[in-house]
Amino acid sequence: MDEQPDYSPLRLGESVPRFSARSTQGHVDLANYLGRWVILFCHPGDFTPVCTSEFIALARATDQFVQRDCALLGISVDSLYSHLAWIRQIHDMAGVEISFPLIEDPSMEIARAYGMIGAQAVDAAAVRSTYFIDPQGILRASTTYPATVGRSIPEMLRLLCALQRTESGEALAPADWQVGNDVLCVPGETAQDALRPGDRSSWFYSFKQDSL
Repeated sequence: MDEQPDYSPLRLGESVPRFSARSTQGHVDLANYLGRWVILFCHPGDFTPVCTSEFIALARATDQFVQRDCALLGISVDSLYSHLAWIRQIHDMAGVEISFPLIEDPSMEIARAYGMIGAQAVDAAAVRSTYFIDPQGILRASTTYPATVGRSIPEMLRLLCALQRTESGEALAPADWQVGNDVLCVPGETAQDALRPGDRSSWFYSFKQDSL
């Protein structure tokens, strides 16, 4: 038996695999997106109920991602022509235009490169993964949902905003953080910080007003 390549899931902090492929917006080369944030998200299949609901919601929220200098890139194993027929159906059903690229991956080469599916998988029906890629092409966050549950578009946007806000390393985003909320201070890392007079916990747990 031939040895199978390693298709382990990507880890946070790793460079994402580059690819080029056909899409509903023409040829897409991931290298051309360096310098801006990218959210790459896959869906199990065109003309499926949950995926359709996601694409309608994303179409309506696209401007909010664009305002954050973030490109949306959809991908599935379906062919380009299936993609085109589906986005036309979505337009007719919901009156929205899918303005971001929807990439074809019929060979599942991209899905395997990203570790979305294993080497022996015959389809990507069980996969609904999302990859948050920074302007340097580094994976900063990822989520995976089952085929039966749709993603939360507000949470995708919230996570993007939190990643951008904490990118400098001078603040942390607490639970349920939203743009404009207070942020957590970066904890001290010396005995002097821990022994400073005052609140015993402030060296590792304190908030400050967000100035951005």
